[in-house]
Amino acid sequence: MNFDLSEEQEMFVSSVERFAAPIDVEARRKLRLSPTGYDRARWQQLAELGLIALAASEDAGGMGGSAVDLALVAEALGKANAPDPLIEHGVLPALLLERGGAGEALEGVIAGTTIATLAWTERGQRYSLKAKSMRAEQGAGGFLLSGEKTMVMGALLADLFIITADLGGETACFLVPQGAPGLEVRAYRLADGSIAGEIKLTRTPASAKLALDAAGLDAIAADIRLLAAAEMVGLGQRLLDDTLAYVKEREQFGVAIGSFQALQHRLVDCYAREEQARSMLYRAALSDRADSAKWQRAAAGAKAFIGENIDAIAREAVQMHGGMGITDELAIGHALKRVLVLTRLFGDIDTVLAEYALAA
Repeated sequence: MNFDLSEEQEMFVSSVERFAAPIDVEARRKLRLSPTGYDRARWQQLAELGLIALAASEDAGGMGGSAVDLALVAEALGKANAPDPLIEHGVLPALLLERGGAGEALEGVIAGTTIATLAWTERGQRYSLKAKSMRAEQGAGGFLLSGEKTMVMGALLADLFIITADLGGETACFLVPQGAPGLEVRAYRLADGSIAGEIKLTRTPASAKLALDAAGLDAIAADIRLLAAAEMVGLGQRLLDDTLAYVKEREQFGVAIGSFQALQHRLVDCYAREEQARSMLYRAALSDRADSAKWQRAAAGAKAFIGENIDAIAREAVQMHGGMGITDELAIGHALKRVLVLTRLFGDIDTVLAEYALAA
């Protein structure tokens, strides 16, 4: 099998590398400390590169990228340790809006003029996609939503919330713009410095209802799990590269600590984990998407395997750097914290592993 990248894929990877290159550790830290945890002007530049359009089909005004194309872009972002929330505010909304038939809202997301986020997690529901406490009712002028959501990523950044709610015993998706009547947001920071929040809706009118059912949500969750795994593969490579460079320079007892056989063995183990993770990523990305059950199983298995191994690499990197490894002064501190968030996106390791075992 030929694993060489196509000319178009190499172009996208190169574009990501150039885009992310100016953001060093200090610039990344300052960006995260901004009021919304990100910069809208930078998001506009990302959209102009076509990275969000890659997630939408050509019929919907996008570029019709494949699962492998998107995985390569996510991996490149991870390797650059970029702060850009492409997965959660670019790819995820694009998939939801296209498959839900919201073409007008999708245009704004692809163009980068609208930043959207999915509000789906609820207290006591763990990682279940089924809406329970958030309820929708038919009003005279449309649907009204009441309830609460937690861990809404980009809660202060988003112009548009895509909210799951119970409608007659079934989970449905609704669009609610930022600033809608009855919408309250309480923001907080996640481990990686990005801003999430809890939202409370009190008979808040929805601007639209997506034509998306529970099965459609499950399929999109599988796509995002794979891309989260892809970004973790890139982060794992960055963690390994930075640690290798560090142990060649850091001296103890008059010699570089990289000459210690114990550390060499641990680094070889990290290298093996990274290569296995990358192989698992491409194996899953090349799975037959026509078989929905097989595709979702492959994505769950890949995320569980990659999450466990990249988490192990991150912890080894911190161990070899010492206490400063977990601070925001070094790139590996930022990478570790991003890994912590991604491993829990649409299910932590135990959750997706259990799903994979049941499906197998």
